[in-house]
Amino acid sequence: MTHFDVKALRAALQTRWLGRQVLYQAEVGSTNDELKKLGETTAVPSGTLFITDYQNRGRGRFDRRWEAPPGTSLLFSLLLRPDWPGEKNGWLTMMASLAVAEAIQSQTGLAARIKWPNDVVLHVDGNWRKVCGILLEGEMTEDGRCRQAILGIGLNVNIPAAALPAGMTPATSLWAASGRQVSRPVLLLDVLARLEDLLDAALDGRSPQPAWQNQLMLLGQPVTVTYADGGVQMVGTAVGVDEWGHLRLQTADGRQHTILAADVTLRAV
Repeated sequence: MTHFDVKALRAALQTRWLGRQVLYQAEVGSTNDELKKLGETTAVPSGTLFITDYQNRGRGRFDRRWEAPPGTSLLFSLLLRPDWPGEKNGWLTMMASLAVAEAIQSQTGLAARIKWPNDVVLHVDGNWRKVCGILLEGEMTEDGRCRQAILGIGLNVNIPAAALPAGMTPATSLWAASGRQVSRPVLLLDVLARLEDLLDAALDGRSPQPAWQNQLMLLGQPVTVTYADGGVQMVGTAVGVDEWGHLRLQTADGRQHTILAADVTLRAV
């Protein structure tokens, strides 16, 4: 397994503050969990990056397992303390998915899009396939401000097609989709640089929502919405997202519904 060279990564960083503190372990349970424990002390600065080559308890939304063979993917978490109202935390997922999609385009030429609310997907062999998942976990103060947020990113880079994980959305990797392997460190540096620019803009009050909405692949499409318990489904058209990233679904009776958290899939017409 090829390990991350943390010394070389630190030397190559072009960011001003994001990722300047780099923590690395070859194998962990979950980078989110490890960074959350460390973040309980203020000695860990905002922007700290925790990266691994293998997670044995990686997870996505709704505690679904996230699997990637050792040394094949980007598996990392960032600790952030934006000190803003908690409803703005959805911006973090928007910015992470935008940064990943743009970095993929830059490094591979592949046209990545965003699947609401937190996946980056590629159109491969006529189907949308998941290449990246994002997991945001936040802690609030008593007055509803963000005390700390952990932003976890799992990006399938050099996974062979035969080793791709199963999931709700069919998976792919950059290698499987492009036919060539991609440098994990170079891709990571690109993601971090783009994400820092987006974060700085958001901290200045500029919402990432317009750019994020333009990258969503479900808008204007007939979709099925399934809630986490699997017992409730809605069908309709994904017509937009609000300022905080909640999906607006229009059903056949013309009514619009706001979807905060659910699985959304394209529906055959």
